[in-house]
This record gives sequence, structure tokens and C-alpha cells, in this order.
Amino acid sequence: MYRETVLKCVLRVLGFTLLTATALTAQAADPVKVGFVYVGPVGDHGWTYRHDIGRQAIETRFGDQVETTYVESVPEGADAERVIRKLASSGNDLIFTTSFGYMNPTLKVARDFPDVKFEHATGYKRADNLSTYASRFYEGRAVIGTMAGMMTKTNTIGYIGSFPIPEVVRGINAFTIAMRKVNPDAEVKVVWVNSWYDPGKEADAAKALIDQGADIITQHTDSPAPLQVAEERGVYGFGQASDMSAFAPKAQLTSIIDNWDPYYVARTQALIDGTWESTDTWEGIASGMVTFPEYSVDVPDDVKAAADVVREGIIDGSLHPFQGPIVNQAGEEVLAEGSVFDDKTLLGMNFYVQGVQGDLPK
Repeated sequence: MYRETVLKCVLRVLGFTLLTATALTAQAADPVKVGFVYVGPVGDHGWTYRHDIGRQAIETRFGDQVETTYVESVPEGADAERVIRKLASSGNDLIFTTSFGYMNPTLKVARDFPDVKFEHATGYKRADNLSTYASRFYEGRAVIGTMAGMMTKTNTIGYIGSFPIPEVVRGINAFTIAMRKVNPDAEVKVVWVNSWYDPGKEADAAKALIDQGADIITQHTDSPAPLQVAEERGVYGFGQASDMSAFAPKAQLTSIIDNWDPYYVARTQALIDGTWESTDTWEGIASGMVTFPEYSVDVPDDVKAAADVVREGIIDGSLHPFQGPIVNQAGEEVLAEGSVFDDKTLLGMNFYVQGVQGDLPK
């Protein structure tokens, strides 16, 4: 009787231990959950498309260790806060919010969910559980600005802007400075569409610019519509955020590609390893965060060579897109020869350089 009682007790202990071990194993196997908030549709073939390629890179790298989800076409403002809050409250461990206008909503939700990690693209507000990250797109603008200055026949370049925030203004200026280094007579005309993604408005802007004499179109908006208009009208253009040559094989000279994949994989790995901490990342061509597809066959060899000189100079540090002397639109020197703008100035840029037509919206 005694031996039977002891045996039952041992079996109970073993059973409890087995159940506990099974539960712990199941708990350990729960995937890390990573959420994304997108300002446009994943099919925009531009900004959001490239962020979603980065999300897919996480899935490819980690497999069943990670579960990702996304919400697309989220307007900046109150809707963004609602979506971010829902992702945080539904068990996501790491949340990437991928548009400038998500900055304050992300910060607000991060304060309410201190155990969740947040990453905000292109913003500047951070917290212990909130990082910021961006790409030095302006470096890519210097490369394509060089190409545009050498290839334009009308000396008029059309530039389609989304919103007049420093990120976009910085790109216009970097493009214009590089363009005028190789062609002092060239000028940039800007049309603002006040949207990140609106194919109709973007197409109309491209048509208006071509009607005003632009023979090359570039953009800081997310759809391939401007390039498609360029293709139809027989002028050249540059893709934005991704290789858009499939939509305009004759028009696209090259494109600035936003390569988020390594960053997203690294930040997810840091979360898994327990080494994640709040950081500010701003990288460009040298790190591979800004890349380019092959140049079009229509790009002359001397233009390819000049573009490569700019790209390689940025990589080795011998060239900076904002190196003085730099003159503003009013003809005033804003940067002396040999100097370069620091990051604080670049992040707050709110003026046009000489060579940009029209007034900068306030």
C-alpha cells in the first residue's frame, strides 16, 4: 500500500513536471510579433512597397520565429494613433511606423506601452522604447541631379513634391546643387501635390511640368504615374523609392531605391537577442540603405561616369552633396566655400537654393 502511494506521488510529480516543461516549451516557441503601419498601399510600387519588401525580408530571415503583420493606407493623424494603439494592444513586440506624420501618434502610444518597442521612420522624437530611422535620400538626389543636368536639352527639370517638409526640400536642393555644378543654366520647377500617394495628382503635375518645358521629370511622391506620363510624352525621368522601369522602360534613366531590408532584419534580431535599445539611424549610399538599379541604355557613357564619380565620392567621403559655397534662392551665400551643412541644418532645411523656381510653401 505504501509503495503504491509513493508510486502515485512520483507519477503525479513527473506528470506535473512534464506538463510544465511542455507549457514552457510552447511559451518559448511563441513567435515574436512585428507590426508595420504604412501610409500608402503596398502596391504603390514606391515608398510603401519598399517598406513591405523589408517586412518580407524579416519573414525570410527568421521564418517561424517571427510573425509579421501590416496595416496599409493609414492617414497621418488620428487614424494613425488608433491603428498604432491597436497593434500595441494586440501583442506586437515591435512596431514600425513608416511615415513622418506618424511621429506624434507613435510617441503618444509608446508612452502608454513601455514594454513594446517602436521604430519611427523619418522622425526625430525618441523615447526609451522608441527609435528613429531614416535614409539619406538626398545623397541619391545628388547622383540623379548630376545626370539630369548633363542630359537636359531644355534646361528645365520638373520636380514633383509631396509635402514641403525638410526631408523633401532637402532632396530638391541636393538635386539642384548637383545639377547646376554640371550645368549652371539648368533650373528646377516644382509642383506640390500635397500627398504622398495620389496617382491622378502626380500624373497631372507631370503633364503640367512637361507643358512648361521640362524634358526630365523627377519626384518625391510614391506612384509610378509621373514616369508613365514621361513615357507617354517622350521625355526622361527617375524612379522613386524603387526600380520603376517596368512601368516606363524607355523613360526611366535610373531610380533611387530605398533598401530597408538589412535595417529591419537587424532591429528584429536585436529584439530577439534582448539587445534592442533606442537609437537614431540615418544612413545612405555607403551603408547600402540607398541604392540604384542599372542605368538605362539611353544614358551616355560620360553621364554614367559623372554619376559614378558623385556616388563613389559620397561613399569615400570626398564629396558631400551640401558642400559650400551654396547660395540660396535670393542670391545670398548661406554656406562658405569648403564648409558643409551639419545634420541639424539638413534636418531643418526650409529654403530653396539658387536654381529652384517659385516660392517654397509655408
